[in-house]
Amino acid sequence: MAKILVIDDSVADTRFMLEALKGLGHTVVTENNPVQAEARVEAEQPNLIFLDVVMPDRSGYDVLRGLKRLPNAAQFKVVFVSSKGGETDVKWGLRQGAVDYVIKPYTPEQVQNILARHL
Repeated sequence: MAKILVIDDSVADTRFMLEALKGLGHTVVTENNPVQAEARVEAEQPNLIFLDVVMPDRSGYDVLRGLKRLPNAAQFKVVFVSSKGGETDVKWGLRQGAVDYVIKPYTPEQVQNILARHL
């Protein structure tokens, strides 16, 4: 099974994602501070990262740019998670290098479909 990292500044949103991933057999770890994202990715070596877009101090786009500079960047995939769900938001997120984009509020089924596509 895979290791999944959830990076989101909102504890409530992190809990919701944990519930969506519960019982699927994957190891799930979280990070609520976007400034610590690169260090957490290096420590955890996840296969998939669910990354919030709108966060204080660093946006998800900034975090993804930092993650791409890591030596192990080819080993993980990033899925943006955001309340910004316009067509241009989704296209921009994918152009930044995310493999998928899920719009809040999402359902556990949407998360499971993303896992099926990318793990």
